Amino acid sequence: MSYKPPRRPQFFYTTAPLPCPYVAGRIERKVVTEIAGPEADMLHDRLSRAGFRRSHNIAYAPVCPGCNACIPIRVPVRDFQPDRTLRRIARANEQLEGYEVPARANAEQFQLFQRYQQARHRDGDMASMSFYDYRAMVEDTPIDTFIAEFRDESDRLVGACLTDRLGDGLSAVYSFYAPGLEKRSIGTYTILWLIERARLSGLPYVYLGYWVPESRKMAYKARFKPSEILAGGVWRVLTEADLTTPAGARALVPETAG
Repeated sequence: MSYKPPRRPQFFYTTAPLPCPYVAGRIERKVVTEIAGPEADMLHDRLSRAGFRRSHNIAYAPVCPGCNACIPIRVPVRDFQPDRTLRRIARANEQLEGYEVPARANAEQFQLFQRYQQARHRDGDMASMSFYDYRAMVEDTPIDTFIAEFRDESDRLVGACLTDRLGDGLSAVYSFYAPGLEKRSIGTYTILWLIERARLSGLPYVYLGYWVPESRKMAYKARFKPSEILAGGVWRVLTEADLTTPAGARALVPETAG
């Protein structure tokens, strides 16, 4: 009879309250846990299905008192049907070439990342990240991670998405793209590319993180239909009733920046 060492206990911690980055005037708190050890991939799979997201070797989920604005959302690949707007975005970017490359930071990616941060999130914490910070964001991963790169006809890098590979899908961790190309909605095209990549790989879902109807920059995720949201611990289809609540209706203003 072979000896099996006892499973390492999984500890969860709650962060201190901080200003919410999505809804002004609210306070954010998260529950976090470390992803580590030989079963890191399986742990990350379970946590992702439970609505957690990954940053470095930490998985987190919001536990904000009196607020449930952040709703986990994923796209069921087999049922996905792009609408006319999404088909137009796909056509506008059909000359781009998407590549799956290892999660290794380089100067070209970092320069694009810096330009994106200065154009879109100048006042955010990520705008001051050094190359070493960026490299840690990309390479400090205990699981199967890659970068989706998007290049134009001249082989210029115009978009990238740090992506985790799960047992049941792909998870978009963080994407960025070239300023000045907002009309092409490269951020939205990135999700379309991941959906097709998951389909070709036989993976059922693409996880998009949190849908936040009250935040303009996070509300666009409900455009990928049908989508599923995690509500009451159960994944269910996002319905028209979910979209027509006052918060949802305000947030679903067409987004052109991707």
